[in-house]
Amino acid sequence: MQSEESKNQAEEGFGLCGYILIGLSYIIVIFTFPLSLLFCIKIVKEYERAVILRLGRILSGGAKGPGLFFILPCIDQIVTTDLRTITFDVPPQEILTKDSLSITVDAVCYFRIFDPVVSVTNVENAQVSTRLLAATTLRNILGTRTLQEILQDKEIIAQNMQVPS
Repeated sequence: MQSEESKNQAEEGFGLCGYILIGLSYIIVIFTFPLSLLFCIKIVKEYERAVILRLGRILSGGAKGPGLFFILPCIDQIVTTDLRTITFDVPPQEILTKDSLSITVDAVCYFRIFDPVVSVTNVENAQVSTRLLAATTLRNILGTRTLQEILQDKEIIAQNMQVPS
């Protein structure tokens, strides 16, 4: 039991080298104080959140913002995430229906990021991934239906394509 706890504590910390680098960064910020303020203070808008990675690890507390906060240059990396609803057009897709007819369909997709930390850590580029997922889902759902079903059941198909939030 103690070995599991010590492993978790070792994984949570930065290690000796990490703490040395953080300490040196604080010393450099103090010695170059007036100039370092230009690089250390960041502002995040009301509709954004900042995920701060210190030496590649997410800082405790998750996403920061909105407002003003302090970072360490060369040690911290900031990834800002927009929390507003984003819309985009799915490009026209050539789809082969169940009754072997070829149709061209396009769509509009709306998405919103609810958890910026998960968005930054689990997906390299959330917008591109969402675009590709929307196009794939459109092809998969419409490919299992006949042309008549597609024309009659537009609302049901739209509900099937939605992901519950």
